[in-house]
Amino acid sequence: MNWDDVRIFLAVARTGQILAASRRLGLNHATLSRRLTSLETALKTRLFIRRTNGCELTEEGGAFLTAAERMETEMLQVQANLGRTDARIAGTVRIGAPDGFGVFFLASRLGALIERHPELKIQLVPVPRSFSLSQREADIAVTLERPDQGRLISAHLTDYTLGLYASDAYIAKEGFPQSAEALKSHRRIGYVEDLIFTPSLNFKGEVMRDWNAGFEISSAIGQTEAVLAGAGIGILHTYIARQHASLVRVLPELTLKRAYWTTYHESARELVRVRAVIQFLQDAVQSDRQIFM
Repeated sequence: MNWDDVRIFLAVARTGQILAASRRLGLNHATLSRRLTSLETALKTRLFIRRTNGCELTEEGGAFLTAAERMETEMLQVQANLGRTDARIAGTVRIGAPDGFGVFFLASRLGALIERHPELKIQLVPVPRSFSLSQREADIAVTLERPDQGRLISAHLTDYTLGLYASDAYIAKEGFPQSAEALKSHRRIGYVEDLIFTPSLNFKGEVMRDWNAGFEISSAIGQTEAVLAGAGIGILHTYIARQHASLVRVLPELTLKRAYWTTYHESARELVRVRAVIQFLQDAVQSDRQIFM
């Protein structure tokens, strides 16, 4: 199998278009299309469904993509071992993250990573859910707990804290609770209990025996917005809440501690782009560690 043909396949898979891939590789559009057809003939399978608006991987193409990326990783590793300093960091890396960390922290910082590596494509999926790394729902997951099952590699990213917050308008209208027991007479905001995707988000019993929120939102950012609007008292990420001058800390002695972990499947251990993104996440958190604690 011709490695250059595999490189062409990867470029088309990543750009979704033959024209865009030809521009990236500096090849004539017709030549690239012919080489792609030659690869499909050699493999005796159809890798793409070609349409006028782009190319879509077939099921066989998706399977070959995994193998092609392993080949690419090995080639880049060989280049690095031979002292090549220009080994490229290219391809797509999807990061799944809780919405608080993903939206508030990562979204504004990942631009620096793609500026550093122009051939790297980052997909950030900041939603309140868990991700299956074995099923390729994400390449890297920022998790709230260290997984203890599966072929996963995890590293501690940072600790962070949560606390009780209300808006100054809410406090002016409803008063300041003096104890956890007094919270029972206040409106409370929390997660939709049956949609909590990890035990770390179940704060029940850590602040009061039954939080029993009257307003439930399955999003950390959504809860922050509701508290800002005066809808009630919520348990918010401290590193997010203290960026808002109108939020007031309630019962500051009640502090919850949690942690973020970076997790990826061990099959991605040798992918240069995954290692580069993991290192970037570690460096970004380290440089701004003071905001988390």
